Amino acid sequence: MTRIMHGSIRLFVGIAVLLSLFPFYWMLVMASKQNSEIYRTPPSLMIGNQLWHNIQAVIAQTSFFHALFNTLFIAITSTVLVLFFDSLAGFAFAKLHFRGQAFLFAFLLGTMMIPGQLNIIPSFYLMDKLGWVGSYKALIIPGMANAFGIFWIKQYCTDTIPDSLLEAAKLDGCSTFRIYWSIALPIMRPALAFLALFSFMGSWNDYMWPLIILNDEAKYTLMLALTQLKGIYSVNYPLVITGTLLATLPLLVLFIFFSKQLISGITDGAVKE
Repeated sequence: MTRIMHGSIRLFVGIAVLLSLFPFYWMLVMASKQNSEIYRTPPSLMIGNQLWHNIQAVIAQTSFFHALFNTLFIAITSTVLVLFFDSLAGFAFAKLHFRGQAFLFAFLLGTMMIPGQLNIIPSFYLMDKLGWVGSYKALIIPGMANAFGIFWIKQYCTDTIPDSLLEAAKLDGCSTFRIYWSIALPIMRPALAFLALFSFMGSWNDYMWPLIILNDEAKYTLMLALTQLKGIYSVNYPLVITGTLLATLPLLVLFIFFSKQLISGITDGAVKE
C-alpha cells in the first residue's frame, strides 16, 4: 500500500513538473517558427529552424544588450538596497523593543493590502517634484524597502535568532548595529537569498513603472526595449516571443543556481525548533 502511495505521489509530481515546464517549451517552439507557421491548425509541437534567425532579428531591431545592461544595473542596485534596508528593519521589528512598535508594524502590514496601481499617480507626482522623472533614481530609490521584505525578515528573525545570543553580545559590549551586522545578518542568509531572488525578479520584470518614468530610449530597460518589436499595423509574434525568451533566460539561470538557497530560505523560516 505504501509503495502504491509513493508511486502515485511520484506520478502526480512528474505530471505537475511537465505541466510547469510546458509553457517554456512552447515558448521555445514558437520562437523557432516563422510568423506564418504559428497560425497553423493544429499547431506543431516540434522545434523549428528559425530560432537563430529570430534571435539575430531581435538583436538587430532593438538595443538589446544596452537595455540588458540597464536592467542589470537597476535590478542589482535595487536588490542590494532592499536586502540592506529590509533586513535592518526586519531585525529591528523582531528583536528590538521601542515605542510604537506594534502600531508601526500593523501599519506596515496594512500597506501590503493597497493595490500598487493606486500608488502610480502620487508616486509620479512625487518623482516629478523631486526632478527624478527620466532617471534611474525614480526606479531604484522608491523601492529600496518594501513591506513584504520587512515582514519576511521579521518572521524569520523571530523564529531563528535566539534572544540569549543577542543578550550575550550586549554583555560583551556590542552595539545594536554590530549585533545586526556580525550576528543576525549571517543567520539571515537563507532568508536573504530568497528575498534577493524575489526582489531581483520583480525589478527585472517590472514594465509599468519604467514605462511611466523613463522618457529616453537610451535608458530603457529590457522590457521596454522589447516593445520595439511590435509593429504599428502587424505583430511578428515569433520575434516578440524570441525577445521574451531571451529576457527569461537570465532568470532561469539565476533560479537554477540559487534554487537550493530559495528552498532553504522558505523551509528554514517555517520550521521552529
